[in-house]
Amino acid sequence: MANTQGPQGTNDPAGSTQMFRAFVDDAPQSRQAAAPASSSSSSGPRVGLIVGIVAAVIVVAAVAWLALG
Repeated sequence: MANTQGPQGTNDPAGSTQMFRAFVDDAPQSRQAAAPASSSSSSGPRVGLIVGIVAAVIVVAAVAWLALG
């Protein structure tokens, strides 16, 4: 029996690039569709960022206090 399939493990780099470009071209459209819904609550992410930074400072301070104490 003849092996009509090509060698195992060979990929078409041009095909991968084309699929990646198609993915990149489609991604901004989905982000634009989600953007108007999130623009009404623009302060939400800022509050979360501030809370995260405050929590990180508290954790670092607690670790420093335990290390020096």
